[in-house]
Amino acid sequence: MNTQQRLLSTVAFTATLLWSAAPAEAQIDRVYTFESSSASAGKVIAVNKNGVTIKAGSNDKNFLENQIRKILFQGDPPELTRGRELAIDGQYEQAIEELKTINADQLSRDVIKADVAYYRLLSRAKMALAGQYDRNAAKAEATAFGKNHGNSYHFFSVVKLLGDLELASKNYDGAVRMYGYLAKAPSPETQILSRYLTGMAMLQKDDIEGAQKVFSEVVAVDVNTSDALRLKILSKAGQAITLCKAGKVDEGVKQVEQLITELNPTDIEMSAKIYNAQGQCYEAGGDLEGAILAYLHTHLMFSGAGDAHAEALTRLVQLWPKVGRTERAAAARQELQQRYPGYAN
Repeated sequence: MNTQQRLLSTVAFTATLLWSAAPAEAQIDRVYTFESSSASAGKVIAVNKNGVTIKAGSNDKNFLENQIRKILFQGDPPELTRGRELAIDGQYEQAIEELKTINADQLSRDVIKADVAYYRLLSRAKMALAGQYDRNAAKAEATAFGKNHGNSYHFFSVVKLLGDLELASKNYDGAVRMYGYLAKAPSPETQILSRYLTGMAMLQKDDIEGAQKVFSEVVAVDVNTSDALRLKILSKAGQAITLCKAGKVDEGVKQVEQLITELNPTDIEMSAKIYNAQGQCYEAGGDLEGAILAYLHTHLMFSGAGDAHAEALTRLVQLWPKVGRTERAAAARQELQQRYPGYAN
């Protein structure tokens, strides 16, 4: 090794020592948003249920809770780095395997402890919703998260998970209560989501008048973001269902059919939910064959939209026998039990 190489090696080694011994003030955290694939780097200096603030040089930058896709904290254990990515990617069993090895008592920062707890909870709650984990245990874990990490930027996400678990358990009043709490979030999008989900819970409760009122409120809102626009469109679909269930079948069917003509077929979640809305409208009007065709559209074209696909299969299990096709009902039930055991219970 020549003199220049020795010098470069010494500099690199010294830099590594300085980085590992850097004080907390020099820490680098990275905030990733849904709007960008690149991160905003700096030191997280404030965290609460409304979002986070980072300091980058002399500048402070704020992020609302609904803007944050993930945060990589300096000091994250590698199991959290891997588990976080797996959970975000929907690979919940693998995420739990990674995260269960982490000892929270050995973690250096509260924000890292909250992240471990959140991604464990997210994975178990999603599995519970699919019938692969105990829902009551998931609800207890979510409640504990709220008590132990009430200032986490994940707080409102956990409230939504609780609402989803209550809805899946057919505790409609509990779901309405949880979804209603989302209105306390600072972002307009989360506030609109609160109203939309409340309407959906009321619809499942057969509170048609209440659901119609909530959906109409969302439809009347002026929106200026793509997320808010999606919720407004979905609320129009919900509004169409309430019209049909209230006896205004022609009006409701016409509204949902208009939404179908405007669909972007690459948005499989939106498409699946609107075809399911069409199915509910036809059911309300007594057109069972039309309803079956609508749910089949979701089943055959948009099976990647998990919740909506499970809903379509559930309805097909009920409707096929009514038109004399019990063998088709058995096939739908078998797929439902295999893919979504939580919906088959």
